[in-house]
Amino acid sequence: MDSLLIIVLMGGLGILTLVGGFVATRRADQALIEERLGIEKKEQKRPAERRTPIGDALEKALERRGIGSNLATQLARADLKWTVGEFMAVTVIAVVASGGIFYFFRRDLLATVIVCIAAFFAPRLYVKMRQRKRLRAFTDQLGDTINLMVNGIRAGYSVLQAMEAVSKEMGPPVSEEFARVVKEVQLGLSLEQAMNNMLRRVPSDDLDMMITAINVQREVGGNLAEVLDAISYTIRERVRIKGELMAKTAQSRLSGYMVGAVPVGLAVILYLLNPSYMGQLFNHVCGYIMLGCAAIGVALGFAAMSKVMQIDV
Repeated sequence: MDSLLIIVLMGGLGILTLVGGFVATRRADQALIEERLGIEKKEQKRPAERRTPIGDALEKALERRGIGSNLATQLARADLKWTVGEFMAVTVIAVVASGGIFYFFRRDLLATVIVCIAAFFAPRLYVKMRQRKRLRAFTDQLGDTINLMVNGIRAGYSVLQAMEAVSKEMGPPVSEEFARVVKEVQLGLSLEQAMNNMLRRVPSDDLDMMITAINVQREVGGNLAEVLDAISYTIRERVRIKGELMAKTAQSRLSGYMVGAVPVGLAVILYLLNPSYMGQLFNHVCGYIMLGCAAIGVALGFAAMSKVMQIDV
């Protein structure tokens, strides 16, 4: 009874710690993104009480070692209002809580290590998923966005005024990104720097083409509306063709995912159902060689199928 009580208490403590970490990190606001991009608001400084102690400690440690700049860019691209320290704090909490809970219920060290590894990569996978989703949504809206800018420029708007109209008329994420560009210019950055910041947050080739056209027009002149109109037509056609290709290759992509996931999922299920049976692979060096060869084979097969299904438009 005492052991059961200890297990329940430890499990509850781990869950509360995990939930508390997420709640603490969600308190960050829009100023985090602007601070990460090097923009300072003199009249509106972020209050100190909104910072989390764990996040601050990790932030300082990462800054001293020069680590985290790439992670900060990834968080900005995913539109997460977290600092690098807060993200690392969430990762540590997830690893400790999930590993502790699983070990108390299963008493299996190897399985606990696997769970901890999965918990370590889970936040990064979440960030990558948000990046892909946001980039896809931005690309789908970009053609109509440029068309709206073209109409505004032909009506007599400047480029910045056209961008402000886009921030009011279009939906997120396009409206959010163009609103940030307008805000950054109002805070003192040049239009070129603000657009480069947007390109850093949204690594899109179509957006790069639009920004290049605007920069060239500002330097050498020309009919910007006509150039942007041609770019808008190209982007819309590219989105349409990509949609058709995705629909026609959906079955092949699903088959590739299944082929890559079935061996791993089956091995995990067998290990959980009968640890002694699968544990024989870890009792001899031949077992490790077999597992390594199997992992390499699955990875190479999945990579080959993914490469075949990738079609540049």
